[in-house]
Amino acid sequence: MSYLRFEKALMTNLQESLTRELLRTNRSGAYSCSTIVDCNTRKYHGLLVVPVPELDNENHVLLSSLDCTVIQHGAEFNLGIHKYQGNVYSPNGHKYIRELDIEKVPSTIYRVGGVVLKKEVVFQHYENRILLRYTLLDAHSQTTLRFRPFLAFRSVRQFTHENSTASRDYEEVENGIKTCMYAGYPTLYMQFSKKNQFIFSPYWYRGIEYPKEQERGYASNEDLYVPGYFDMNMRKGESVVFAASTKKSATSSLKKLFDKEVEDRHPRNNFLNCLITAAHQFHNRRGEERYILAGYPWFKCRARDTFIAAPGLTLSIEEVEYFEKVMKTGIHALKQFYTGNESTEPIYEIDKPDVPLWCLWAIQQYEDKVGKEKCAKMYGAFLKETMKFIESNKHPYMTVEDNGLLFVDGGKEKAMTWMNSTANGHPVVPRTGYIVEFNALWYNALRFCAEMSPSDSKDAQHYEALAEKVKESFIKTFWNQYGYLFDYVDEGEDEQDWSVRPNMIFAAALEYSPLDQSQKKSIIDICTRELLTPKGLRSLSPKSSGYNPMYVGPQAQRDYAYHQGTAWPWLGGFYLEACLKLFGRSRLSFVERQMIGYEDEMFQGCVGTIPELFDGNPPFTGRGAMSFAMNVAEILRTMELLEKMNYNTEGTK
Repeated sequence: MSYLRFEKALMTNLQESLTRELLRTNRSGAYSCSTIVDCNTRKYHGLLVVPVPELDNENHVLLSSLDCTVIQHGAEFNLGIHKYQGNVYSPNGHKYIRELDIEKVPSTIYRVGGVVLKKEVVFQHYENRILLRYTLLDAHSQTTLRFRPFLAFRSVRQFTHENSTASRDYEEVENGIKTCMYAGYPTLYMQFSKKNQFIFSPYWYRGIEYPKEQERGYASNEDLYVPGYFDMNMRKGESVVFAASTKKSATSSLKKLFDKEVEDRHPRNNFLNCLITAAHQFHNRRGEERYILAGYPWFKCRARDTFIAAPGLTLSIEEVEYFEKVMKTGIHALKQFYTGNESTEPIYEIDKPDVPLWCLWAIQQYEDKVGKEKCAKMYGAFLKETMKFIESNKHPYMTVEDNGLLFVDGGKEKAMTWMNSTANGHPVVPRTGYIVEFNALWYNALRFCAEMSPSDSKDAQHYEALAEKVKESFIKTFWNQYGYLFDYVDEGEDEQDWSVRPNMIFAAALEYSPLDQSQKKSIIDICTRELLTPKGLRSLSPKSSGYNPMYVGPQAQRDYAYHQGTAWPWLGGFYLEACLKLFGRSRLSFVERQMIGYEDEMFQGCVGTIPELFDGNPPFTGRGAMSFAMNVAEILRTMELLEKMNYNTEGTK
């Protein structure tokens, strides 16, 4: 039996099936996404969603969905499903589903009377082309398939409504048509591998509703345009491939293309392979440059996310070359920032003060994988350049103080850390001054750069001396009498944040720590007692003021909950790393049990991946973006650490 398989009972129960989503990407920014029954529940859902750089930096839904109707003896059975206002679902194609198997590519079996139809979906790598293959597995009499394309031609952040501006023009092309609803958009080609008849029958389907948008407090309905339908007769055992693309397809080769794309797919037959597939979905290519998208469906490439996620998404699955390519673009963007030049890379938030520190941490993970010599050759000069930039106080928001610590200015007016939610133009968590993870990363960076420098060099001596100063100041500034670290200390106002937050875990997890063993244990203990959930660490302890763990409701309500108690798997990755480093083999079974909480998510939410965050209280429901790079990355990195430790354990027997 397949690992990712859903039976009829679940598929036909909309309460269960509409909460589960499927994501496919082309590794170049385009994607295809819907629920497992193909009922779109978000404005971000669509069969073909592509970037249109000529218009803006957003993705755009060209083809919202494709409804397939089985016709036998004059009777029509529509396999599609849409939600309309008034909680109306029509047609009810989900009731014909017998099973869904997602091991290699999503494969849905429908049964209508004596007809058994299989639908498979694959997104062609590096092309804006979605491919659907329909196979008539069984039929007792002549069967016709009818396909209705629902067109949107809109940004993922907007809706379309019936209007007179939309073009109804189309042209016939080989085994299909091409059309474009609005000027500035690419042409949409819809073609089949077999001859068919297109019947022009323009119609607006009004009042289609997206319940996920309702939940999030947004507008939630639109009208979709159907230009007509395609008819074709099918024989038992026959397959037909449908292609929707921004380029013309060679229809005679569509079947071969489909087979080739399926062959290239990694089977999702266990937890690890699901995560590897999810990791590849964050890949983004622009020309020769490589990026990591922060998440789907709305995140672009963000600097902090790139450097935190890169090691787990690449090094942990033995894809060193892709790490180097991602770092090449990331470092190029950072160097432009260092010299005061506007970035030519589409990487957002490069100006955040901790970005260079996370970049150094990522390089440290590379060194651990490939060795000191290769790392020094690749990144030695950049390490030195970055340290010089920081120490010269050239960063617009961060300075090295006389005590050796990094001080961030302006955190009350502008979000400077990963806790970046805002309300009324100000950060919800106004972290400023001496920030705990920044300084933990700083100490780690100093020690790492000392290690990477020749042992008798002035650089090595300088970094070691500064690291000693930072260590002393770190303990003096952040350690409190209750056995944990202040989240931030704003010296100017003598302000110390006593909130129990997860940011202190980095001081216990990083390779080089200013803390001694007993201090690390104390931090791990408090994180275990107050922050740990089956889905990672809470962003705030339930015992701290302002605890708000449920990420629900309209935007403003969610903003106040975003970092006030919600649980984050990527933080859990550093927590588990700290546990393994401090307690060794005695924590192996504990870490393995923690992995079960993440594996459960393979069958929930967006199937086969990990969402952005979870509610901090039971049942720890997944929220936010359906697939989040840092979370997938840190779970993969934890699994690698587990594997290493298990291997070492076995080796000593």
